[in-house]
Amino acid sequence: MDQPIKFKNNGQINIILHDQKTRGHVNKMEREAPTSFQVPTKHTELKNIEDEMANLIGLEEMKKMVKEIYAWLYINKKREEQGLKAGKQVLHMLFKGNPGTGKTTVARLLGKLFFHMNVLSKGHLIEAERADLVGEYIGHTAQKTRDLVKKAMGGILFVDEAYSLARGGEKDFGKEAIDTLVKHMEDKQHDFVLILAGYSREMEHFLSLNPGMKSRFPIVLDFPDYSVEQLMEISKRMLSEKEYQFSLDAEFALRNHLRELLQSNPRSFSNGRYVRNVIEKTIRSQAMRLLVNETYDRSDLLTIHRHDLEFDV
Repeated sequence: MDQPIKFKNNGQINIILHDQKTRGHVNKMEREAPTSFQVPTKHTELKNIEDEMANLIGLEEMKKMVKEIYAWLYINKKREEQGLKAGKQVLHMLFKGNPGTGKTTVARLLGKLFFHMNVLSKGHLIEAERADLVGEYIGHTAQKTRDLVKKAMGGILFVDEAYSLARGGEKDFGKEAIDTLVKHMEDKQHDFVLILAGYSREMEHFLSLNPGMKSRFPIVLDFPDYSVEQLMEISKRMLSEKEYQFSLDAEFALRNHLRELLQSNPRSFSNGRYVRNVIEKTIRSQAMRLLVNETYDRSDLLTIHRHDLEFDV
């Protein structure tokens, strides 16, 4: 397992977010750095974001990372006030990980933080994928990409499965989208934040095909899969918010099912997104069972049983 924070020679920051295993050692940097700290109450912008993050399962390193970015931006402003060097930070990022590991949620929270710190004028999130960027004829792609960047001005442009832009080779219009994005990253690097996201292996391959891209992203975040226990906690919270609860047999069955999925083919498993779909379909299944039975009390209305679980989602 990589360490939570690792500085590379090119200045990139690699951060591991939620970790499903306990590490057996810490490196020198971690021993010397404080493991946690209390932010003074005057930093209301960060406090508000922390309150939102408190509702998220896992993502402990992301929560730490948000504090670090806040501190970085805040202290740089103080340096400016004292006449010290404090150039504007480039905040374009790479998110690497499987679907359903919290990448979009993190992007949205960062947008709010950057807005409250006056780094971004709006802080909104524009989500896009290959079809939103790539056109059907020469020149169409550049225009579509420019239009998306324009919509993202003052906020964050989040491109999911970004590696798909390079899948067609030199003659594919995806290359035109990449070139257009690179130009706007340079020309308007402080007016919006670009986040490219996707599977870890594919993103590494994508960057290897575009050597100039990697150096333009000073922050790289890895999103490992949630553990089974984290996924169970997510599912319980989802049910609790809707005023449902698992029976013991249902909880046992779901835990075993998730464990088997993670062991068999984690790349095809969409983590939190999958759990949400299971819960929603299961609630409909329970409603159908109660409708047919026609006899139920408050406990029946609250409880999800083993035979209500729907895994074919």
